[in-house]
Amino acid sequence: MTKRAQTKEISSQERSEVLGGGWTYLSNHAHVLLCLARDPEIRVRDIAGLVGITERGVARILMDLEDSGVIEKHKTGRRNHYSMHLDSPLRHRLESHRTVGDLMRLVARSSQRRL
Repeated sequence: MTKRAQTKEISSQERSEVLGGGWTYLSNHAHVLLCLARDPEIRVRDIAGLVGITERGVARILMDLEDSGVIEKHKTGRRNHYSMHLDSPLRHRLESHRTVGDLMRLVARSSQRRL
């Protein structure tokens, strides 16, 4: 199965989970970061589908993340490639002792095991 096929399959599953729950524990900024961690060349359209927000909303979040130094955007042909600065601290004072990398590792570890 290709990365694109996996993204579309995940998209419909995650979209139904978001719509069914009404709210989530993580912000849309965190959801966008998780999408970039999963696929650094993911399209804005695909992120929007996975997160359940508009493409314009994703573009705004990507600008926020880039402006704050959490991600860097590199042009590769017609596509963008995003690299993350995993050592960036989380922004809320309750989590500022942790990094973006800590969050990504936590979610990646949690998704590998079933509770």
